[in-house]
Amino acid sequence: MKVNLLAIDASTEACSVAILKDDQVFSDFELCPQSHSVVLLPMVDKLLVKAGAKLTDFDALVYGRGPGSFTGVRIGIGVAQGLAFAADLPTIGISTMQAMAQQAYEQEGKDTVSVAIDARMAEVYCSNWQVNEQGLMALVGEERVLPPEQFAQSLEQGEYKYGAGTGWQAYEEAFQPICANLEKISVMYPNAQYMLALAKQEFITGKALPAEQAQPVYVRDTVSWKKLPGRE
Repeated sequence: MKVNLLAIDASTEACSVAILKDDQVFSDFELCPQSHSVVLLPMVDKLLVKAGAKLTDFDALVYGRGPGSFTGVRIGIGVAQGLAFAADLPTIGISTMQAMAQQAYEQEGKDTVSVAIDARMAEVYCSNWQVNEQGLMALVGEERVLPPEQFAQSLEQGEYKYGAGTGWQAYEEAFQPICANLEKISVMYPNAQYMLALAKQEFITGKALPAEQAQPVYVRDTVSWKKLPGRE
């Protein structure tokens, strides 16, 4: 089934936009801390031109629902909602951690991935993922926010995990014996390109929702006050 999608993510220090149109993928990714509101719409416009597409060509708008920066998640959802309302399109929310696990699978061939995103306040947003028969990463357990030491303890002793996300190196001491690729984390941030396959399956199975029902998933509902300089 051919599905045309426009995906947007602004949930971390990175901004990304991706298009799936007529089975072709177009994408753009930029690290731009604290500049999401300035960068995101021009990025969308540029990619639409590159793909030769207009909003009404798409079947749904896809957004990174979180977890991540509270401000970034809201910006990404707000832009996705605005575009969806303008073109009368439904929306699909994709977990930022699932997108990162999907990238590790598609780029590195890792069928089991543990994601840890620096959540500030000496905690990480964390989850474990395993590829299913459709080649899509499925959640094992639940998405949580934990002290890094507690997440490390939750991983099976002696079973080294392939890690994705900023949390592993931010709390290197806690994860040293656990993460097999601690010296080289190739997937640091979510990228909208890797939301496309996940969102396509959601659309095919009828899980797209009206734009007014687009919702963030913060995992933690308290604002993080302890932020490093230049980081969200």
